[in-house]
Amino acid sequence: MSLGLPSPILSANFNGPFVPKLVSVLREGYGLAALRADAIAGLTVAIVALPLSMAIAIASGTTPERGLFTAIVGGFLISALGGSRFQVGGPAGAFIVLVAGTVARHGIEGMLLATMMAGVFLLAAGVLRLGTFVKFIPYPVTVGFTTGIAVIIFASQIKDLFGLTLQGKEPGEFAAKLEALAGAAGTLNAAAVVLAFATIGIIVGLKKLRPNWPGMLVAVVVTSLATVLLGLPIETIGSRFGGIPSMLPAPSLPDLSPAKMLAVLPDALSFALLGAIESLLSAVVADGMTGRRHRSNCELVAQGVANIAASLFGGICATGTIARTATNVRAGARGPIAGMLHSVFLLGFMLLAAPLAAYIPLAALAGVLSVVAWNMAEKHEFATLIRSSRGDAVVLLSTFLLTVFRDLMEGIVVGTALGVLLLIQRLTATAGIVAQPARAPFAADLVTDPRVIVYRLSGAFFFGTASTVGAVLDNIADQHKAFVIDLTAVPFVDSTAANVIAGAGRKAARHGVRVYVTGASPSARHALLRAGAVRPQVRYKRTVEEAVQEAHLL
Repeated sequence: MSLGLPSPILSANFNGPFVPKLVSVLREGYGLAALRADAIAGLTVAIVALPLSMAIAIASGTTPERGLFTAIVGGFLISALGGSRFQVGGPAGAFIVLVAGTVARHGIEGMLLATMMAGVFLLAAGVLRLGTFVKFIPYPVTVGFTTGIAVIIFASQIKDLFGLTLQGKEPGEFAAKLEALAGAAGTLNAAAVVLAFATIGIIVGLKKLRPNWPGMLVAVVVTSLATVLLGLPIETIGSRFGGIPSMLPAPSLPDLSPAKMLAVLPDALSFALLGAIESLLSAVVADGMTGRRHRSNCELVAQGVANIAASLFGGICATGTIARTATNVRAGARGPIAGMLHSVFLLGFMLLAAPLAAYIPLAALAGVLSVVAWNMAEKHEFATLIRSSRGDAVVLLSTFLLTVFRDLMEGIVVGTALGVLLLIQRLTATAGIVAQPARAPFAADLVTDPRVIVYRLSGAFFFGTASTVGAVLDNIADQHKAFVIDLTAVPFVDSTAANVIAGAGRKAARHGVRVYVTGASPSARHALLRAGAVRPQVRYKRTVEEAVQEAHLL
């Protein structure tokens, strides 16, 4: 039995950049076997996402149910509308730092507004087809901020890991947080420590011994039972938050006043940028695991819609998550319906088992997030980049340290800027220009014509190398009757470089010297013509030999 769409409806383009992968999957023909596989995968991911969603929401400075709202509403829409077959969305550990900071500055209402605005920005980015550019962030930057976030997440869990009691509110700044936690060392709760490390031990042990078992859920269930049966004196979801509701709230708009929107604008931009990076990286990982290709701009549109909807239901930021997406693929998912069913299963868990969540110890959730932070820290990649080159190490450490001690967005912006400067330096180093007398055809032999000089350029010819090449071209001796600029080995010419050649052509014309350009690609020739490198100052030939032959006859 197939649930595919009937063929007469398929005349439209189902492979366009904004067509959800769900449509593509249904068009291919979707049968009961695929539905069964997706249901199993969706249930597997839901079991992983249940404790994780609550833990991320608590670490973000909100209540646990907001993480579930995000996974249910945002996760469903990301899978239904997204450009990846296997993407699973929901609250992500990478957002803990940003969401917690926004809640501290603007409250829950401000966070919801920032999430909605981020959704609008993501939607606009997708419509404007900016998805391709998001993936151009340098690799050392992504490793640096991901590892930095992992460090911050772990630091945020130390209080619950050790059952510490702080005097006053826990500081948000990394150094101040560590200082406050160190000052509260005397309040350590032995029961919380045992439960937290038991949680970590169960997760790690099951991953090695029973990798197909839901280690996080098993760990939370076991520690919750131990807390109840032994009457352990530790904080639980019930004691701190009073439990979670057993249904979704009615949708409502946050405060949309211009003053509030302006206040949370920087946070909304941060949410949007990190959401785009995280979701597209996750989609790339899924592509690598399956051999499929995602649609970047469609994915951004889905992320935008999902965040707008999540904010209406009181959720936090939603994005594609690498861990849940990878779990989905390994569980045998066939398409987006697996991610949609993951949200449906989570809704079912919340409706049926919400009262039981009150017994979950916060130390157990801190253990879960500690494992997430450890897995999130790209330890091997970090060490490799440190050893690879001085430039990559500077970009990596700058991003990492700014993320930890200053601000995530500051780390990304500075790291990307340093990465661009490093790229320019490397491209400049690979560019070259060699001058040599021309060898012109004369009777049956090739002889050197000292009045015709050939400049052979190699590498990218752009603003970083233009000044060096320009200095060479400016040294035009009056005794030269012509010179040839060979661009055969030049893959790219930007406007700055094109203006250098146009200027050299004008100067040569004043000295009565003819200039030829050879081997220019269509895009390079177009850039040169737009810059004013036109006849009679500059003439174009296909090869150096053709240019030299014409120049020799002058």
